[in-house]
Amino acid sequence: MDVNGQRTKVTWKIEVLSDVHSKSMDVNGQVTKVTWRIENFSTIQDEELCSENFTVDGNKWRFLIFPKGSTVDHLSIYLGVADSSTLPAGWSRYAHFGFAVIDQFDRELSITGVTTHVFNVNGADWGFPSFLPLTELRNPKSGYLVNDACLVEAYVFTDRTIGFISHELIVKTDSDKLKTKECDCVKAAMDNQRTTSTKAVEITNPSPTPPYCQIMAIEPEEPTEEDMNTFFTSLESKLWSSNTNFSREEAKEALAKVEKALNMTPVNFYDSGKLSPLKHAFKILASFDCSSSTLTIEQKKELLAMEESLKELADRAAKALQNKNILTEKESIKLTITHKLDRNVIRYKEVESEVKQVEKRLAALHVQVEEAQKERENMLAEGKEIFKSSKEMKMELEALEMQWAEYEAMAKVAEEEESIVLAEWGRIKDFISSIKGKI
Repeated sequence: MDVNGQRTKVTWKIEVLSDVHSKSMDVNGQVTKVTWRIENFSTIQDEELCSENFTVDGNKWRFLIFPKGSTVDHLSIYLGVADSSTLPAGWSRYAHFGFAVIDQFDRELSITGVTTHVFNVNGADWGFPSFLPLTELRNPKSGYLVNDACLVEAYVFTDRTIGFISHELIVKTDSDKLKTKECDCVKAAMDNQRTTSTKAVEITNPSPTPPYCQIMAIEPEEPTEEDMNTFFTSLESKLWSSNTNFSREEAKEALAKVEKALNMTPVNFYDSGKLSPLKHAFKILASFDCSSSTLTIEQKKELLAMEESLKELADRAAKALQNKNILTEKESIKLTITHKLDRNVIRYKEVESEVKQVEKRLAALHVQVEEAQKERENMLAEGKEIFKSSKEMKMELEALEMQWAEYEAMAKVAEEEESIVLAEWGRIKDFISSIKGKI
């Protein structure tokens, strides 16, 4: 890529991530990951950089970067429909997508943004105008520009039924051992080892598989994730079915863990990932038996049921928060469009006034008619561009306002759901406190 006569090296990579989720997430789909490494970043003078096209589920996409920001002093990043100009009238595409500017010192400190959008003829590009402050991007103590190279990643998922992409998925992706091609390669190699274990195998003209695949092929004893999940699931089931006697100290420690979890909000509990140790704590409490403080059968049954109830409540709280945030996001979009329209109205009036001044000069200065006429044409062209963009943004604003009642209703339902969850959460907390004296 040539930028102002200087060669800017761009490294471009597309991967399809499959099965990167845990089975508990019940996700069955694929995420396309696009990595864009841009060197000599600080020397770029172009206002906009456009990626190569890439395909997700048969549709062409691209993403756009504004190194100096589109309208503010922030790095701006957008996802766009690459072939929007050739699509038939009335077209639309849904995408759940995320962007990341990678901290090359510590990936977990990377800046990420995740959203969903339905692209159509009124809006073929969507993203984050204020993704990362330019001052923070250029800070030498951060890892966003290392040796003047910026590493940008995009994740695109087109399944409408789930919200799969998250900050955690993005920052953990490179350490995940279950990328599609590696996983398939390992499985094929291990199957080959099983079927030919008694024969010597000579490999000629090896296929261009990653070194990881070749190493795994000669170590068939290495357990797969499925093997490990099966083993620990079986072990957990066996431990649960055993009649283990727990001491009073273990019961008190388990109760303290449950109380600590209940002192968290449902959403914070959902984000903490502490359900697994809490499951064991409930088992201890339900199994604890002492002649002076034995729980009733009904209390033990309710304790065992509470573990699933807490998980369900935490899931509902997280979903309610997500729905509330949708309205906040739409309010921000509406405010941005409104501010742009205000600026365009002001500028259009300025242009209109300037055009009139030029016309007066043309009448008075016949000697400079040609130069003044050219200036007038330029001003009128700018006015037409402003009119065109304002008309398009007005249509987008009207479309947004048509759906406003739906977003408000969704937020109201989310608030009610949150209240119900908090009430149930408090009931469970009170119950746990009521049995504390028996343990």
